[in-house]
Amino acid sequence: MAAIVVVNAWSGLMPGVGFWDTGEFQTVLPILGTAHPTGYPTYVLIGWVANLVLTPFGEPAFRINILSLLAVAGAAALTVELVRRLTASLAIGVATGLGLALTPVVWANATRADPHPLHLFFVALILLLLVGWEAARGSNPATADRWLVAAAATFGLSAGNHSLTLLLAPPIGLYVLAVEPGIVRRPRFVGACVIALAVAVAGVYLELPIRSGLLPAPLVYARPNTWDGFWYIALAEQFRGSLSHPLDDLGRKAADLWTFAQGQLGIAALLVPFGFLATLRRAPRYALLTGVAMVITVVFNASYSNADINRYYLGPVLWAWTWVAMLAAMAVDLIVAVWSALARRGSLGPAMGAASVIVAAALLLPSLQALDAHRRAADRHAATDASLWLDDVLPHLAQDAVVVSWWSTSTPLWYAELVDRRRPDIAVIDDRTIIDRGYGSANGAISAFLGTRPVYIIRANPGDLAGVQAVYQLQIVAGSGSLAVYEVMGAVNGTG
Repeated sequence: MAAIVVVNAWSGLMPGVGFWDTGEFQTVLPILGTAHPTGYPTYVLIGWVANLVLTPFGEPAFRINILSLLAVAGAAALTVELVRRLTASLAIGVATGLGLALTPVVWANATRADPHPLHLFFVALILLLLVGWEAARGSNPATADRWLVAAAATFGLSAGNHSLTLLLAPPIGLYVLAVEPGIVRRPRFVGACVIALAVAVAGVYLELPIRSGLLPAPLVYARPNTWDGFWYIALAEQFRGSLSHPLDDLGRKAADLWTFAQGQLGIAALLVPFGFLATLRRAPRYALLTGVAMVITVVFNASYSNADINRYYLGPVLWAWTWVAMLAAMAVDLIVAVWSALARRGSLGPAMGAASVIVAAALLLPSLQALDAHRRAADRHAATDASLWLDDVLPHLAQDAVVVSWWSTSTPLWYAELVDRRRPDIAVIDDRTIIDRGYGSANGAISAFLGTRPVYIIRANPGDLAGVQAVYQLQIVAGSGSLAVYEVMGAVNGTG
């Protein structure tokens, strides 16, 4: 399964460095730095290892893009096993895993550097471990506890990858109590699960203070080597105001969610509610787990302001696919029952196998019909704008230049400076750097270097640029619009 997903999406991988957060992750992971809140330490650590393991596959930026594809491929493979356990049908499991990987939002996030594909992998693994724990309690109680301890540790690693994992805490708690109500009378076992989770979280989050203090990395976001700085990153205080009024305008939010579901699942979106009912009938505790997780996550996503909120729906897409798989399993049972009633003889095995294959094919048919359209939408093989921009800009930067930049352009410049070492002589001063070093503003950063080093400025919008032009004489040397690079010639009054 994983190999099929990789082969299918390989040609659409982004070939090199990108702008925005993509460029940041392509820089931070190979150098084991620290990223913007929440730091994503699990992703950074895994990405650092992946960059080494994938050395034969081109430049570091491309290797980190590959990591996203491998994470989606792994999630698809885990989904096959999860659904097989839930439905006792390998055919339906394979169809569900492929359907997940071919869903537009999942496929699109598999072709660039981003922590959300790894989040999907961890969510699938957590679900598989929880379902395995429930099954083991009935078939092999002696080993059942190990499944839940493993799920707790995986939850900790997942929380270190993306804070969306925290939204799963209430539904997992309800699921555990539903499976084993008496677990509250097993404090030692509960303590073991808590310790496994805590050790996993603390272990990965140590990356922040270590790489910003004890063994400093060349690129560190904010100051996570201080107590206040660490919590500023880990708790994502920078984005605290992004969540607003979760229970307001529910009608519009529901309509938007339905539009999104149709765009992702096509006609299969109509089956999702019925799939949940089938899940409630066949696996009520799993329905409790994923149903509560769906509600909490969807309400959060609909109320959270983010540049690319669609990435936050990878978990809900997975849960929806497993519900539809449960409906498919119910359809197989119905077909076999009808065949048995009509035939009145012979083994049910061949009938069940044939019915599973037919239903699995029908389940996957909408995704296969839209395959070309989804492939074009996810294809990033021609996304070379950041690389071309660097090719244009870097020759125009004087030796030992200081570039006062903003986020989207800072990240590929950092990559050129710190990873591929095309320009190790330059210093990139991002808006975050301005805060951390106390420059106060872009003009303050220019003032700190002008006269001692060549200084260039890149601003995000005309208003920001006008604020610099009011103080300094600028001359454009490359690019245009928000990607334009200006050389700072001196102060407008002729001094400096």
